[in-house]
Amino acid sequence: MNSIAVTFAIVAVVIVLFVSNRFPVVLVAIGTAIALYGTGLLKLGESLAGFGDPAVIFIASLFVVSAGLDATGVTAWAGELLVARAGQSRARLLVLTMTLVALLTALISINGAVAALLPVVVVMATRVGRSPSQLLMPVAFSAHAGSLLALTGTPVNVLVSESAADAGLAPFGFFEFAIAGVPLLVGTIAIVILFGQRLLPERKGRAIPPDLSKHARTLVEQYRLDDGLFRLRVRARSPYIGSPPTVVDLTNYAGVSLITIQAGDGGGPVRQAKLNEGDILIVRGGAEAVGALASDNVLAFRADDIPEVADTLFNRTSGLAEVLIPPRSGLVGQPMFPGMITPSGDLVILAIQRRGENLAEAVLIAGDTLLLQGTWNALDKHLNDPDVLVVDSPELIRRQAVPLGTGAKEAIAVLLVMVLLLATGWVPSVIAGLLAACAMVLLGVLTVEQAYRAVNWTTVILVGAMMPLSTAMQNTGAADLMAATLIHLIGDAGPYALLAGLFVLTAILGQLISNTATALIMIPIAMAAATEMGVSPRPVLMSIAVASAASFLTPIATPVNLMVMGPGGYRFGDYWKLGLPLLSLFFVVATFLVPAFWHF
Repeated sequence: MNSIAVTFAIVAVVIVLFVSNRFPVVLVAIGTAIALYGTGLLKLGESLAGFGDPAVIFIASLFVVSAGLDATGVTAWAGELLVARAGQSRARLLVLTMTLVALLTALISINGAVAALLPVVVVMATRVGRSPSQLLMPVAFSAHAGSLLALTGTPVNVLVSESAADAGLAPFGFFEFAIAGVPLLVGTIAIVILFGQRLLPERKGRAIPPDLSKHARTLVEQYRLDDGLFRLRVRARSPYIGSPPTVVDLTNYAGVSLITIQAGDGGGPVRQAKLNEGDILIVRGGAEAVGALASDNVLAFRADDIPEVADTLFNRTSGLAEVLIPPRSGLVGQPMFPGMITPSGDLVILAIQRRGENLAEAVLIAGDTLLLQGTWNALDKHLNDPDVLVVDSPELIRRQAVPLGTGAKEAIAVLLVMVLLLATGWVPSVIAGLLAACAMVLLGVLTVEQAYRAVNWTTVILVGAMMPLSTAMQNTGAADLMAATLIHLIGDAGPYALLAGLFVLTAILGQLISNTATALIMIPIAMAAATEMGVSPRPVLMSIAVASAASFLTPIATPVNLMVMGPGGYRFGDYWKLGLPLLSLFFVVATFLVPAFWHF
């Protein structure tokens, strides 16, 4: 068996394994690299070269930048703007929702944008009396169009740009993809508004993602924290100044209990040895008794100036976390009470509940729940303790419920600098991505551990392990043979027919396997076909990028298609009804609009 036949056999097996979904895609990809070495098609260095490719490193860095924007509440802020401006109009709702998810996709990746806005869209649909199924598929499909608004929208964009550079041509500019992306987005929105109501089902989802945007209010009500809660500021002449926090004794004030003492800078529970002017006492009790406490100890208190309890305890710097005491926890049998500071000094116990009843003090038993308050960093750091089970992840809560939280300005600044570097080409794209990822950690937006977790290693390994397949197709002549066959089939129909043929092949594969894997298989074929026909590879590569994004017909085509399936209550056969008109739009753009701007 010659090398071309072996290459085709490997490609066929890879496609079958991807489609069957019997093995994890990571194992299939790694197996591909091993097979290329084992069959002698590539040397060891060539079969593993993809893992060190600049495109792979750039893709990994983009995940870190995306996580920084998401973790600091930039997407939550965008979602709040959407809810505030959407109103009751179906057309307005669709235009704003689809435009927002497309813009976010261009900046923070398709999976991150849809995952961040999914709960917002479901809640918004409920509020305006519409079925989530009428909104969620348009959100996913507009994200596909939005992935072509900028270089950072999808790994495929990075791959085609690098392929152009490898061919000795200028790589695609950061916003150059928008020449095709903007018409695709406008056309997608128009098709959904005109035909979506008839082509989409009216169903409720089977699995609705949790809406944590009002989480603080929910916890305040659950633990009845707003029952006589007051904030008292330590004034300059207060006898508390210079004394340790333990000096606060409320035994002479009937019914008044201390919830927590917060540092005056809003940085969470007091950690210094002595109280200072501006520190805040949060107490619960009757207004008369609390007024006496304020008067006796020179504390600032105005009944008409008390903020919302949820805002006091849950804001950009500090948050709440609900934890459950599991069986065999080391905390079982430990005495605790509201207002108690944890041993780390970073968290305060606001309330203890047993079977739904608040306890003034308790010896903990399995099943008790504690409400903790502290800075977001402290919550992230200390809630990995195996002695407690966290009910809702503080990181997830912060992303949904704290718009433009701590680090948001730094994250946005890093994004803007990265975009500037990519748009101007002052440094290679991989350097711009690495600088941005490192800046996210150095500026405190993400910890090193959060940066590691942010990287979608499945995508990174998939791209790195599948890249050698493209090399093998080029080295063995398999890509040239497929390109020659395609050109033979289209005959003298010209380069437009070439784009049409490549689109059909790419789109068919893209409905069955990852669009990244599809692009890695099709790019060498497209490059060889362009060379064979004597046309510029640039319009051919851009057409491949458009075709790779046209994954509309099945829920397994992309992760975001699958992501909306449960919340939208969709069935397998629902996708092609709206997907076919959109696929036709993408075909027209890839075949006729692309060569109008990137000439043959």
